[in-house]
Amino acid sequence: MHFHHQGYVSTDPRIKPAAGTGLDRPEELPDEMDVLIVGTGPGGMSTAATLAAYPEVHTRIIDRRPHRLEIGQADGIQARSVETFQAFGFAERIISEAYWLTEMNFWKPNPENPREIYRSARTPDDPEGVSEFPHLIVNQARVLDYFAEAAYNAPTRLTPDFGYEFVSLEIDRSQEYPVAATLRCTAGEREGEERVVRTKYLVGADGARSKVRDGIGRKAIGDVANHAWGVLDILADTDFPDIRTKCAIQSHDGGSILLIPREGGHLFRLYVDLGEVSQDDNRAVRNTPHDEIVARANKIMHPYTVEVKETAWWSVYEVGHRVTDKFDDVAEGEEDTVTPRVFITGDACHTHSAKAGQGMNVSMQDGFNVGWKLGQVLSGLSAESLLHTYSGERQEIAQNLIDFDKEWSSLMAAKPEDLPEPSYLEDFYMKTAEFPAGFMTEYKPSELTLGTEHQELATGFPVGKRFKSARVARVSDTNPLHLGHLAEADGRWRIYVFADAPAPTEDSQVNDLARWLAEDPASPVAKYTRAGTDDDSLFDLKVIYQQSHHDLQTTDVPEVFRPRVGPFRLENRNKIFGTLADDDIFEARGISRDGAIVVVRPDQYVSAVLPLSAHDELARFFDGVLVEG
Repeated sequence: MHFHHQGYVSTDPRIKPAAGTGLDRPEELPDEMDVLIVGTGPGGMSTAATLAAYPEVHTRIIDRRPHRLEIGQADGIQARSVETFQAFGFAERIISEAYWLTEMNFWKPNPENPREIYRSARTPDDPEGVSEFPHLIVNQARVLDYFAEAAYNAPTRLTPDFGYEFVSLEIDRSQEYPVAATLRCTAGEREGEERVVRTKYLVGADGARSKVRDGIGRKAIGDVANHAWGVLDILADTDFPDIRTKCAIQSHDGGSILLIPREGGHLFRLYVDLGEVSQDDNRAVRNTPHDEIVARANKIMHPYTVEVKETAWWSVYEVGHRVTDKFDDVAEGEEDTVTPRVFITGDACHTHSAKAGQGMNVSMQDGFNVGWKLGQVLSGLSAESLLHTYSGERQEIAQNLIDFDKEWSSLMAAKPEDLPEPSYLEDFYMKTAEFPAGFMTEYKPSELTLGTEHQELATGFPVGKRFKSARVARVSDTNPLHLGHLAEADGRWRIYVFADAPAPTEDSQVNDLARWLAEDPASPVAKYTRAGTDDDSLFDLKVIYQQSHHDLQTTDVPEVFRPRVGPFRLENRNKIFGTLADDDIFEARGISRDGAIVVVRPDQYVSAVLPLSAHDELARFFDGVLVEG
């Protein structure tokens, strides 16, 4: 962690000094604000935690519940989400309390006795090693707690305003605060009362039945539900041997189960197949009794039994696959003349089954995406046109999710004999492992994502995909570290400069780049870093040399890689790295020995791979996304 630069710190360094709107934050929900977020679910809380890092942005988040969520519906945490948690500062702690999902077992009807199941296959959860982080299972409520802590520890001291229900909205773009939101108090002395608040931007994270979505006239488009599942979080006695391993269980004629062990060592979840739902069911299947779901589970798992001791939570839902027609309030074709004022995230945008463990994870990435863009615009760092990229980027990702989930949930519901071959389900799981792990998101070329003309300079950092961390040696303290783990969710852009072969004291392209970055008025560092701020307040600039850290000295490295920070203008020497003898990042990520520049957005996705000599190209890129203060 980086601290003491503002002065000596003897308290928890994760708690940032209050700044901006955090210095005099009103306890009661005010009449006006910069951003109003509706809903404290994964999409809402990730948006809030992202915006909390922008001191001058006044953000409020409301929820109709009177208090924090206590029992969460979702529980699967992709490795990509854990990478995100690392940026928000709580990956290590949530990993320690979560269940680690390292393998998945498959159970099918025994060929010798089809009415009994047997273990047919064991598969690794991450066969390709796509992340250094584990796949986790943990209560959604705990994920929200950690985001809430990150938001409160941020400079703006953001906390949820519970007990407010969103009712409706009106937009008048001629006003300074264009969105008028009608809210209803749901708790306390004013329960039932309505009030109107005004905001510059509103983010609807209010679930599948989103009133915000309805308020901007958006429609959820897709398939109606036609298959029902019961879900149980239970403590139980059982003779099933794999009760602490994730399992896909297919019976001969009783349906299927997805078994997911939960954190703590005893709790586990069962998704129990309740079969096809007729068109005239009118949601009657949702009244399926708890005991009937348990009985079906025992039938599917025969000859094994499950004796339920306590049910922490249970529900019945129908699988539907829908994507909202657009994720903001601007009509198609009006993007050049109208600025988005209302955005939707999470289940308000996309609904699907829970089988692939995607809902909470994709929702959090929605929030991270829209959050940093709102923060940049409201801080005066980017033009309002940046906000159009949210719907454009995330709608395609949601559609990809729906397409994947349709296939996976259909396979889970199929009878084994109806599949093309006996191992089809586990083969599909292995073949598609990177998608449910969260690593197939790839943003297309846009103002935020350049093309792949120079991709061969860093093949392990695909443009448009998330920055995949690798190990390096920090020169200042000789520590071996994961480079990507040093990136915080603080709104800054990352520029990783992978040096060419010469040493820092020799003539080189990286030294030419350093001089240009520090001195040329066209350089984004010189042009967009605000006067009176830390040298690295907008750009987190790091250099990685090909030499061992033993062969490097920080004082030989150009000063632009040793930024001055804090009121004392202390030199930060922690941005200079060398390679590890047994784990060379240049080899691990396919980086050219001629060097490369890798530009990474505030939400950890690669915007550009460029040659060290591409000064003008780097300048043009940032001229397209930033504005001078």
